[in-house]
Amino acid sequence: MTANAAPTRRGLARLGLSALASLSLGGCLGGGLIGDSAGPEKQSALDVSPVLLVATTRRPADPAGRPPYFTDQRGRGLAFATVRLAAPDRSLIGKVSSVVTGDWRIASAPRVVTGPEAATAFAEAALGRDVLLYVHGYRESFETAAVSAAQLSDGIRFRGVSGLFTWPSAGKTFDYGYDRESALWSRDAFEDLLRALATAQGGRIHLVAHSMGTLLTLETLRMLRADAGEAALDRIGAIVLAAPDIDIDLFTNGIERLGTAAQKITVISSTNDRALELSSTIAGGVVRAGAADRSRLEALGVRVADASDYGSGLINHDLFLSNVEVQQVIKRAVARADGR
Repeated sequence: MTANAAPTRRGLARLGLSALASLSLGGCLGGGLIGDSAGPEKQSALDVSPVLLVATTRRPADPAGRPPYFTDQRGRGLAFATVRLAAPDRSLIGKVSSVVTGDWRIASAPRVVTGPEAATAFAEAALGRDVLLYVHGYRESFETAAVSAAQLSDGIRFRGVSGLFTWPSAGKTFDYGYDRESALWSRDAFEDLLRALATAQGGRIHLVAHSMGTLLTLETLRMLRADAGEAALDRIGAIVLAAPDIDIDLFTNGIERLGTAAQKITVISSTNDRALELSSTIAGGVVRAGAADRSRLEALGVRVADASDYGSGLINHDLFLSNVEVQQVIKRAVARADGR
């Protein structure tokens, strides 16, 4: 490019992605859904028993059962893993050192089931209890997705089973296209998992999806309803879509296809989410659902927690992990779904 040449859209996108890879995340939330804590719990079930149930379409690592446990490549169908976590040190020294060590971490993945039995194995491991199932977004490794799931569950003091659905993200800044296709490729496996959980005797399935993971979640839910009818969504409790990285028109179609189940959805949005601004540039300028005006989202019949006036970070994309107030939005959505 010459000194006087105008920057191209692709050039702007690459520059923005480079900045995105190096900037920290932060912020806080308001927007009408914030209130007192939805419950007095001081300890999560995960803190008592640090086990994370994982369903994944990633290829298992070789040798199995060792870091990185699962790769960025697409596997052969669904796999189930029981992941044991190491909880953070709650002492004052531990809290200071967690800035360096990274808080939660994976200790081991002693049990892995692959093939048609994987969805059933997950459902049996969660039998009789509520499940908080996290679906991660773009540029996540297996390890970072597992840590985020733990931070989320512990942050809202969830008392049921902590779960993660992780798809084959490349974990790299410039692989946005690969990630998007991998997320969509994982729809059938995710539907199989939700079917298995819905047919098992147990509690509710609460879904929290972030960024590109919201595309996978919304598409899978509309597939599930189309294949098995409205009753298939009865066991689904709260559906929280945090910073949804979805074309607003595609999002609108998806919400309309969910029927009454759309009333279970809470969208955490922000019109100053820099990551979604960049995604919109890559996608040809169409606004992303997570950056749309609150009134436009509410017109679809979903609840909206608007973070636009409260984000204090540079990007404001991961507020559901970095901000206590945002976590209270999720906690209250789960409480409403449970009738509390």
